[in-house]
Amino acid sequence: MTYLQKLASDTANLFAKTYGRPPRWIVAAPGRVNLIGEHTDYNDGYVLPTAIERYAVMAADKSTDGKNVVQIRDVSGAEPALIDLSIPVKPGTPKWSNYPRGVVAGCLERNMNPGGMDVLLNSTVPLGSGLSSSASLEVCTATLIEAATGRTIVPVEKALLCQKAEHEFAGVPCGIMDQFISAMGRQNNLLLLDCRSRETQLVPMNDPAVSLLIVNSNVKHELANGEYAQRRAQCEAAVKILGVPSLRDATPEALENAKGRMDDVIFRRARHVISEIERTVHAAEGIRASNWPTVGQLMYASHRSLRDDYEVSCKELDVIVEIAEGLGIKGGVFGCRMTGGGFGGCTVALVQTELVESISTKIGTDYKKKTGIDASIFVTRPAGGATIVKGKVAVESDLVDSVLGYLDAKVQEVRAAVFPLRLAWD
Repeated sequence: MTYLQKLASDTANLFAKTYGRPPRWIVAAPGRVNLIGEHTDYNDGYVLPTAIERYAVMAADKSTDGKNVVQIRDVSGAEPALIDLSIPVKPGTPKWSNYPRGVVAGCLERNMNPGGMDVLLNSTVPLGSGLSSSASLEVCTATLIEAATGRTIVPVEKALLCQKAEHEFAGVPCGIMDQFISAMGRQNNLLLLDCRSRETQLVPMNDPAVSLLIVNSNVKHELANGEYAQRRAQCEAAVKILGVPSLRDATPEALENAKGRMDDVIFRRARHVISEIERTVHAAEGIRASNWPTVGQLMYASHRSLRDDYEVSCKELDVIVEIAEGLGIKGGVFGCRMTGGGFGGCTVALVQTELVESISTKIGTDYKKKTGIDASIFVTRPAGGATIVKGKVAVESDLVDSVLGYLDAKVQEVRAAVFPLRLAWD
């Protein structure tokens, strides 16, 4: 049984205990870790995330009380969200409910009304960790409404709907990366996302000798506190001075020439973004070539830039990276960097799989000695994106089956036509 299968089974059992009946639908959406490409998404740059094996899972059924209300309870015991569908959906309380509220509102605008539902949320994506607990919740909500209404949203549109929900209901001006990877992740692949064109390229990471080690500093941050918006405004100020559409269009030379026309803080913010975009493209090339030492060095350079130029790291994250760098390649670590919005959260390290246990022990022990905090550490492989675990609509399944059948028939036709020719040529 996979991690997701067990989590879904546990959530179904908890739903039955909570509501007194089994769920009709179970859906899941993963969190993500960004290997490299931090604070580039809202600057039209590139990012290189992967979905991780930590999920927001929702089990649900139609409500039995006849009310047109979506009731979302959380296994943690947090105050439930009550979303009344009979009136316009607006931001409300509790605060966490604004993420699914915004998604429900977006779906209603598309005439996707799920009706009253009883929902149980069970998320294993750590809150405030930089692993996109908010995006996984949003995408999970959208996927549940797809299951409940029998309609699907094109993955790109689903991601944009969820991004809009975070902007308008949660008040966080996030980029598009988090929702994209949660909706569109592919197992054993990273996703190189061009945040301007929204084009994606799969970057295979099939080498079992290499894994991603996530270290949660257990120092929590909240992006809505203004720091995120401040960094975004500083990037926009640099764009105005440089006279370019976005920092994606700026070069290191152009930035250096404009240094005298901007203050030091704006200069350093722009320098991070411009160099980080370049590092991200090179990292994707390195992964495709399985050049792990080069990818690792790019990760260390990214962390230094985030620490010194963008100033979104913190003491605890720096300590983890220093411990990892001290282990070095001989100790099984190719590279390590902070990941996510910053001001706490997690680091991601590219490590040798066979040494995961010893690396985890060393980092955990030394981190506790230096900070007095216990780190939470887990290893992951690139995971798949949002999925309906239970309750897929029959019409949708029939359509998929017919399409797959058609494609398989076409493949057989091509084989029949091509293989004899190849034999003749031989």
